[in-house]
Amino acid sequence: APYAPQHAATAQAPMPEAASPAPAPAADFPLGAARAQLHENYIVAQTADGLVIVDQHAAHERLVYERFKAQMSENGIARQGLLSPEIVELGDSDAARVLEYAAELAQLGLEVEPFGAGAVAVRSVPAILGARVDVEGLLRDLADELTERDSVQGLEERINYVLATMACHGSVRSGRRLNTDEMNALLRQMEQTPNASQCNHGRPTWVSLKLADIEKLFGRR
Repeated sequence: APYAPQHAATAQAPMPEAASPAPAPAADFPLGAARAQLHENYIVAQTADGLVIVDQHAAHERLVYERFKAQMSENGIARQGLLSPEIVELGDSDAARVLEYAAELAQLGLEVEPFGAGAVAVRSVPAILGARVDVEGLLRDLADELTERDSVQGLEERINYVLATMACHGSVRSGRRLNTDEMNALLRQMEQTPNASQCNHGRPTWVSLKLADIEKLFGRR
């Protein structure tokens, strides 16, 4: 059965920081110990009775989303002011859509204001996303998301869609090479985060293969 941790998420930097102690045996952890990274996208971990394959982007996206939710339920989402406002040209309709939800976005750490025809100025971003977030890409995706979800009436549901979009921009990307410490840190965070077995779109973040099934593949059983 999929591992379903129940511990509360904690807000921290997008990429889990690696712990300094020497790695413990795989049997000590439900999601095992990292052994390899495939195609700069999948983490292979050895467990006590088989292996686990993790989609690093999908898994980290879920972690960031849960951190957003944890911050919202506590003291609100921390924001990081930009040294100078970033101007994003969106076009009249998309700019109007984003500005329509400016108050809601501000609650989520994203401060926007009008800047001429078809453009918005971004003054702050959620601190979780970090300073290197692609602000223009984030704004364009949010405009699309808000247009697509225009029929959604509930504020909480709308906010959840926006959080999911922002979490995608704050997560480790497919194609990024991770070292063993980073991979293990991600696995440990998954074990401590609710709903970590599914990404924000409902797809699995990891799959498991038991040793007995591997042995069957090689005719050993």
